[in-house]
Amino acid sequence: MLWVLIGFLGLCPPAFAQAPVTYRVSFPEAQHHRMQVEVTFQDVPPGTLEVRMSRASPGRYAMHEFGKNVFDVQIDNGAGAPLAYERPDPSRWNVSGQTGAVRVRYKVFGNQVDGTFLAVDETHAHINIPAALMWARGLEERPVRVTFDGLEDWRVATQLHATSDPRTFTAENLQYLVDSPTELSNFSVRKFRVDQEFRIALHHEGSDADADRFAADVERIVREQRAVFGELPSFEAPYTFIADFLPYASADGMEHRNSTILTGPASLRATDQLVEMLSTAAHEFFHAWNVERIRPRSLEPFKLDAPNPSGELWFAEGFTSYYEPLTMHRAGLTGIDRFARRLGDTLDAVIQSPARKYRNAEEVSRLAQFVDQASWRDPTNFDNHFLSYYTWGEAIGLALDLSLRARTDHKVTLDDYMRRLWQDYGRVKAPAAGSVARPYTSEDLKTVLAEVSGDRVFAGEFFRRYIQGRDVADYGQLLGRAGLLLRKIRPGRAWIGRLEFDFTAGSARISAPAMEDTPAYAAGLDRGDELLSFDGRAVSGPGALDDALERRKPGDNVRMSIRRRGVARDLTISIQEDPAVHVVPVENTGRPLAPVERAFRSAWLGSKQ
Repeated sequence: MLWVLIGFLGLCPPAFAQAPVTYRVSFPEAQHHRMQVEVTFQDVPPGTLEVRMSRASPGRYAMHEFGKNVFDVQIDNGAGAPLAYERPDPSRWNVSGQTGAVRVRYKVFGNQVDGTFLAVDETHAHINIPAALMWARGLEERPVRVTFDGLEDWRVATQLHATSDPRTFTAENLQYLVDSPTELSNFSVRKFRVDQEFRIALHHEGSDADADRFAADVERIVREQRAVFGELPSFEAPYTFIADFLPYASADGMEHRNSTILTGPASLRATDQLVEMLSTAAHEFFHAWNVERIRPRSLEPFKLDAPNPSGELWFAEGFTSYYEPLTMHRAGLTGIDRFARRLGDTLDAVIQSPARKYRNAEEVSRLAQFVDQASWRDPTNFDNHFLSYYTWGEAIGLALDLSLRARTDHKVTLDDYMRRLWQDYGRVKAPAAGSVARPYTSEDLKTVLAEVSGDRVFAGEFFRRYIQGRDVADYGQLLGRAGLLLRKIRPGRAWIGRLEFDFTAGSARISAPAMEDTPAYAAGLDRGDELLSFDGRAVSGPGALDDALERRKPGDNVRMSIRRRGVARDLTISIQEDPAVHVVPVENTGRPLAPVERAFRSAWLGSKQ
């Protein structure tokens, strides 16, 4: 029998002032990855009703055009009489001739297990609502009722509110509906309590012991992040981690107001894979404060049919990315070596990126619609003029945290800044479900930093240089206080820059643009060139170029031959020293951690519970 995991059992559904929008969802062809949907709009005002599939999804910033998977659309008056409609664009059905009721029946295909799309098979239905359910313009504030007709042994995990019917759930409006992912499957359930009840719906191929271990570790994450903000949000439904760890799942995570989606081809028995899934959980749960409730004005309300550009993603996503490894270490789920590797990877990407010549952190944030799992395939040069707002924002968060700690001897930290933003912006009671009462702007972020730090000059300078400017903080000095060394990975090693090759056609064809500010770029190499020889040796397979470089040193000039669009030519390349950096705990170099370094590291990375 299908039973309910999420919701408030025993509560009566709200008394609807307007006729609700009703959905009935079923899976008669689950083996073919198809879902059947029937939606009825009652008490429709006279005129044309615009029925839509979403083109965007909360938490994603690219356009996804979910209407591409919809077919077999039938529209009638609810009693079987067909209604005329037009298709002004692929995501819209303009229905005319209606006299108060419109019923739309359609099929939708889905076979992508992640946080964005729909996945249906005989083992489960994994539903991101914008990818599955149509809605009507002008009826966005109507209450919603959804009935799921699944297989008999399927349970339901969702932040939608339960009713007396275990198959039927409600939402106050469209915004809450589309932010309510739903999993129907024979998943296992784990519960724990941290002030409020938390639930984990785990669809995986592991054992009960694996599930128990995962749940215990997630609880540690929740407790550690609660300590940052001083309290949990007042969740409108029991908070649920919906996890699909299956061989055919894509690695992904997606935050929602009262739930999180976690997916991946992971086995919880494998320690490295478990850590990766827990890291994703740490990232997405931090969003329960930062972005779901501490929300930029540019994303409130979220538009389902147009891009949602935001200049604050360096903070909304980037600072969340900073707290991901920080939480894992504070919770005792990772050690200093793994934490240092993460910081090193982040800082190397930021320090070496040529994109900082062209854009600042706010500007790359506004480009999210082009990169956040966007579906276009035309060649781009983004490696040279785009730096992920996740990565850049993480580095900015690190710089701000360590700067505040150094200035105040840990009396003021990034935790204090986040807690103040929560109190001023996130904690304020929302006027409607799924909305935010007081969204912030970038100027608000700067003002709060000035107040928390007690120094308007510092706050203004930090934003001017590192957020609205393109400078990089002195991470060597900042990290050194904690006994972490920022240094070159391969000092003295010959380097010409990263080159990606495709050897499938029997030659070494460069398959991605050369990076600016590298010897390869300066020599004129670019995508599509065939590298025939380097320093007199043929480049016939993976590793051949590295072998040739091993015999050279920085400062050498080397001849190479290429073929570009059928024409052979010779070029000269000037070898440089490899600039790649990493972060190393000082104790790994043979020097003991000094007491002052140990104290700084403990104040920063120690548990806050």
